[in-house]
Amino acid sequence: MLISPLADRNQKELCSVLCDVLEEQSHRELFALELGSGTGQHVVNFAMAMPFITWQPSDIKEESRDSIRAYIAATKVKTVLQPVHLDASEPWEKWAGLPRGACDVIVAINLLQYSSFKTVEGVVKGSGQILRQNGLLITHGPYAINGTITPSCLEDLDQELREMNPGWGLPDIDVLRQLAFGNGMRMERMIEMEQYNKCLVFRKR
Repeated sequence: MLISPLADRNQKELCSVLCDVLEEQSHRELFALELGSGTGQHVVNFAMAMPFITWQPSDIKEESRDSIRAYIAATKVKTVLQPVHLDASEPWEKWAGLPRGACDVIVAINLLQYSSFKTVEGVVKGSGQILRQNGLLITHGPYAINGTITPSCLEDLDQELREMNPGWGLPDIDVLRQLAFGNGMRMERMIEMEQYNKCLVFRKR
């Protein structure tokens, strides 16, 4: 079981936001895909807080999938499926065999800033195909807005990310909004979070 200090810190706040966003649908059973599940800490906590959702965790790394399996076993949650390998930069048809319209919710937490533009584009394009009508794509992390990054600590983070990998960096909300629009979704809400992060909520039209 891997432990991410960041996931530890923000899981309560994220859980609260997701519960709020999905409350209106809590009377029915939902199916959610988490992209880049990492250690698995978030998905088991979400499952315990929102028993009306069946979760499909995914990650590109084998060590992360092993950690997710360990969290599922340790918490004995019944609504988290075994993790699958999923590379969001690939066409949606390769997303672990999920059919078009399979998901009510797709969640990507602290993923986009560690992704190439091809992967960011893949997340939005794939979500546009795999979400049902009125389904939600919810992304969390730090963002640029219309080409501007504030405050300075986020500028420093963007610089650090680009030094680690030239393809990484804070994604721009306006670019995401346009990408979403081109893939049948619209940005519905922007929720301010701790540490200058935001949750963006996109709805499939």
